[in-house]
Amino acid sequence: GRRERGQSCPCPEVRTRLPVLRWLPRYSLAWLQLDLIAGLTVGLTVVPQALAYAEVAGLPLQYGLYSSFMGCFVYCFLGTAKDVTLGPTAIMSLLVSSYTFHEPVYAILLAFLSGCIQLAMGLLHLGFLLDFISCPVIKGFTSAASVTISFNQIKNILGLQGIPRQFFLQVYETLRRIRETRAGDAILGLACLAALAGLQAMKSRLPRAACVEPLAARVSYLIVWTCATARNALVVLFAGLVAYSFQVMGSQPLTLTGSIPRGLPAFRLPRFSMAAPNGTIPFRSMVEDMGVGLAVVPLMGLLETVAIAKAFASQNNYRIDPNQELLAMGFANILGSFVSSYPITGSFGRTAVNAQSGVCTPAGGLVTGTLVLLSLAYLTSLFYYIPKAALAAVIISAVVPLFDAGIFRTLWRVKRLDLVPLCVTFLLCFWEVQYGIVAGVLVSGILLLYSIARPPIKVLEGDVLLLQPGSSLHFPAIECLRDAVCSHALAASPPRSIILDCRHISSIDYTVVVGLAELLQELRKHGLSLAFCSLQDPVLQVLLSADLEGFQHFPSREEAEQCGGADPGCGGAAPFTSTSESSLLPA
Repeated sequence: GRRERGQSCPCPEVRTRLPVLRWLPRYSLAWLQLDLIAGLTVGLTVVPQALAYAEVAGLPLQYGLYSSFMGCFVYCFLGTAKDVTLGPTAIMSLLVSSYTFHEPVYAILLAFLSGCIQLAMGLLHLGFLLDFISCPVIKGFTSAASVTISFNQIKNILGLQGIPRQFFLQVYETLRRIRETRAGDAILGLACLAALAGLQAMKSRLPRAACVEPLAARVSYLIVWTCATARNALVVLFAGLVAYSFQVMGSQPLTLTGSIPRGLPAFRLPRFSMAAPNGTIPFRSMVEDMGVGLAVVPLMGLLETVAIAKAFASQNNYRIDPNQELLAMGFANILGSFVSSYPITGSFGRTAVNAQSGVCTPAGGLVTGTLVLLSLAYLTSLFYYIPKAALAAVIISAVVPLFDAGIFRTLWRVKRLDLVPLCVTFLLCFWEVQYGIVAGVLVSGILLLYSIARPPIKVLEGDVLLLQPGSSLHFPAIECLRDAVCSHALAASPPRSIILDCRHISSIDYTVVVGLAELLQELRKHGLSLAFCSLQDPVLQVLLSADLEGFQHFPSREEAEQCGGADPGCGGAAPFTSTSESSLLPA
């Protein structure tokens, strides 16, 4: 019996760390069929998107494909959400562009270091740090990213060359050189945008075919749904055929993607230094160059993945483990860097496609990853004919829904103060993405600290003044409390004693205890008293341990009022009274 217990003990921990063991023993043929369909559908979406997102990241296009398969394989074994797919996204590609100087070596190293940070956060259960990035900051960032990424692709729609990547310079140069627009690129780009928008609208309005309907109706539904879901692949394929036709005829009015190296990337460690014209850039200098990106990239990647996983878990009635998601993301980025991947995260668009395709387990990612590998091995020569305008249309159609115009109106109606971090993040992201995110988090933090430092204090007048703080007391708040107590107690005519109703105070710290000792002493000099009521046990234990001079407390507000606040001669419920000299105050 002892051996059996010893052998079974590790199993729950292994099942927790390897979620694949939870569903693999129950895997069925019906699940396999649905996972195959979902994996193929997502694969048709990810290949054109990967090429397009590499353009956003400022990297050669093959790096988009290099980043699109390892996450699928790793998440199959370590992920806890059946719907989530990992890979390059528009937001992450924009961040990579901001911190890696369009150098693949920097991008791959950033993936490795981000994975290490994410893995450490998962092992140390530091997922709570994501809670400090508020919703207004996220909405401000994603909305600004939608605008900047979309405008960044206008140059490819118009066929313009040599446009700078900084947003304001980009706007100026694009408008200044608008007359240089290539007609072929512009016509094809706008046609692709219209086709993508039309297919998306068709899919959103497509009524689901019921099982009782005729076979022809169900087959028609399946064809239309497949075309609408795989719209990126269809549009890119169509554009590629158009470009190839022009090439065969001997004239090419379109700007093409060009050659993409064929074959799979080598499996090797990322490089920790980089050759430069004036010498070698060492690892330390590369880390310094990436700077705040080493915090922003892993945190935003985790935030995007966990938010997507939670949303689809709630929608499809299953639970996820956020810390396990951190581990999955960490391993995916670390192993991805071994195959020349830049940082990846969960993709909302492809996850939605996965869910709508009826995926049953994370095994659908194996099919998606395999399709990407096959594309790298056999199809890269065909990618030469993909027009840049078509890829730009794919990107724009993917990021436009990220712009949430309604959030400004919602916050104005719900809480106008939250418009401050939203607008700060939104506006500064047009200057530099990192400045926008950091500034937004700082503004949110300042607003949070202000609410802690200035808690609401309810004052009730009577024979004895009653003060009721609306939240816990921490060291920034003690001066606010002292000012409120003294101003009401001493300004009254005649001066009155005070009851402090502590029912909403769940914790205090040492600085607050010192401030309360000083407050008791100050009131006593004026012949007034301060009594505490409705203390929660943790707070009471702290105050009793501090042994404050003149400290008195009552179980309830009514008993404190019956005794006239802190009247030691009260004949009702006897308060606890400490008369020893307080050791918290200087002699």
